[in-house]
Amino acid sequence: MKKQITLLLIFLVVSCNTSKKEEKETLEIKIEEIAEKPILNLEQANKLAQLPLHCLNVEYPNKLSQTLGGDSDLQAPNMLHPAFFGCFDWHSSVHGHWSLVSLLKQFPNIDDAELIKKRLLKNISKANIEAEVQYFYGVHNKSYERTYGWAWLLKLAEELHTWDTPLARELETNLQPLTELIVVKYIEFLPKLNYPQRVGTHPNTAFGLSFAYDYAEVVSNEVLKKAITDRAMYFFLKDKDCPITWEPSGSDFLSPCLEEAALMKRLLPVEAFKTWLDAFLPQLKDRNYNIEVGLVSDRTDGQLVHLDGVNFSRAWSLCKIAEGLHEYNHLQNEAYKHINYSLPSIFGDSYEGGHWLGSFAIYALKAIPK
Repeated sequence: MKKQITLLLIFLVVSCNTSKKEEKETLEIKIEEIAEKPILNLEQANKLAQLPLHCLNVEYPNKLSQTLGGDSDLQAPNMLHPAFFGCFDWHSSVHGHWSLVSLLKQFPNIDDAELIKKRLLKNISKANIEAEVQYFYGVHNKSYERTYGWAWLLKLAEELHTWDTPLARELETNLQPLTELIVVKYIEFLPKLNYPQRVGTHPNTAFGLSFAYDYAEVVSNEVLKKAITDRAMYFFLKDKDCPITWEPSGSDFLSPCLEEAALMKRLLPVEAFKTWLDAFLPQLKDRNYNIEVGLVSDRTDGQLVHLDGVNFSRAWSLCKIAEGLHEYNHLQNEAYKHINYSLPSIFGDSYEGGHWLGSFAIYALKAIPK
């Protein structure tokens, strides 16, 4: 009997030591995987501001994405889009302006504050925005920038609306006719959209609805909120087992799965969202779940560099999903990892990435909880 007790004690001691050893090894592995939390500070803001400042008034190269109805449509970008003609394409110009508004709003003492203010006032003038509105009324332009550019225009409007300065009020007033037009376009378009676009590029439906919903919430536009909510529920409420292992595609800059989840986080009550997420992306609840970053092989290639964008957009989606849900706090570490991979590369980058990635970086950094 004594021999049996002794053997049992030895077994328990060995088991405890083994468990402690395994626990220590597990702890060490987790410590190694903890990513440094990226921070948007004044130094970083000064660097990021240079990206849109460099391109806002750079007219060429330029991708107009224009349908020509006749010779009269053949005009220079600054004639067609006097407010948003720089940064290679219309939507990049729009979110380049958003970048400067966001940085100036967060860091009033940013190095180029006065230059930024002058650029914003010059570009987002009443006359320029009136010309932008007229472009959308062109017979071939009804779907122009739908819905990616629309979404960023409303994000710019939201940023101005929530900034309490005389400059913001002037810019918001100047932008208002185009803002109102985009709101109307959303409300008219969404009931006609029978199927969502589940892609990792510009037409992604979930992304377009998320930014539009943020704007609608801030300005209390209940009609727009209802239009977005109704369509999102119709499209996404019954979705299960999103194939996130298929992501990213070769030129994605958005995550179809994570953008959808971030949208539904905005729309569903907390408990309903957790139930929905358990069915949609059950693996996210695993504290050891790892999402490999999108690897960029050539940052001078305008399509391949999109994968830096997917890292930033994954980060803001992961932060949104985890917001207020302690059981998903580990997703913030995944967000940090994605930002840290791509952020150092966008400074001094080629124009293929430099004309737009600053906005994605800023939005991702803003999404990080304080």
